[in-house]
Amino acid sequence: MVDGRPKILFEGHIFWKELEKRGINPANYANANNQDILFKNYTKKYYLGGAAEYTRLEKAIHLNPDKKFSDAAKCAASWGLYQIMGFNAVSIGYKNIDEYVDKMYLNEGEQLKAFGLFLAKNNLIGFLRNKKWADFASKYNGPIYKTNKYDEKLKKAYIKFS
Repeated sequence: MVDGRPKILFEGHIFWKELEKRGINPANYANANNQDILFKNYTKKYYLGGAAEYTRLEKAIHLNPDKKFSDAAKCAASWGLYQIMGFNAVSIGYKNIDEYVDKMYLNEGEQLKAFGLFLAKNNLIGFLRNKKWADFASKYNGPIYKTNKYDEKLKKAYIKFS
């Protein structure tokens, strides 16, 4: 938790995609003032961590008063202990992004529940049971998992706590 709020990471390239999904041309909003929250390609360059990620999220939400912007911004953040992206909210069983965010604020138990829903929906539980760390990391974190050695970290954690 960050100042009593769930941990988040705001992803500017996902914000770009989420705006496009809603029929909004992100290029119309991409300028020097917004380069830290709205960009076409993935980069870690603007990650600030902690409470500063909420500053970035709020900036994105207030880019335009249209609800589509706040929804897109919330969908472009990963939420809670397990960093489940907001754009997964509806597919894992929440009625909308606002319900998902509200649940993430409640407690870490709700964050664990979202993680379980995500694992089940995406057929990831078998990879964990069978100790297929690279397969799990690839599906959970995407192709960049190797950069951060997520598969190796999972294996080490499993060995440590077994």
